[in-house]
Amino acid sequence: FQAEDGIRDRSPSRGLGDVYKRQVDTTPTTVFTVTVASKTGGGNAFYIDGVERPVLTLTEGKTYKFDLSDSTTGSHPFRLSTTSDGTHGGGSIYSDGVTIVGTQGQSGAYLQIVVATDAPTLHYFCTVHSGMGNEINTPVQYTSVTLSQEPDWQDIAA
Repeated sequence: FQAEDGIRDRSPSRGLGDVYKRQVDTTPTTVFTVTVASKTGGGNAFYIDGVERPVLTLTEGKTYKFDLSDSTTGSHPFRLSTTSDGTHGGGSIYSDGVTIVGTQGQSGAYLQIVVATDAPTLHYFCTVHSGMGNEINTPVQYTSVTLSQEPDWQDIAA
């Protein structure tokens, strides 16, 4: 049996429910390439995958890596905050689920975040220069549903 998402189940089937219970989230880490260039209207901005200061959406429970190896990021420390423009806006650096590896602007440098459950709206920013980043929305990936009453199976079968 091969499930729709391509996961092959080679064990004896005990029904579709068992197959889907064994599936795991195989979504790879999403990688964003970060560079710095001139901003529309003057100054510099972070470009994410070639787009000037985009608003990002990161889903709770998922892992995201911001590749900071481009030499243009070397003098623009990329960090996250719960406050617009981070420390320039009176906020602090957000660190829940955040890992920073290497020296920014050099090969292999990155900031990785595993978005926490109930994570707040975040903002990416430069710790040295204001106005370089933008907002990161963190919507809930799954929603719980609670039935308000037990279904009447006789009515459903009719």
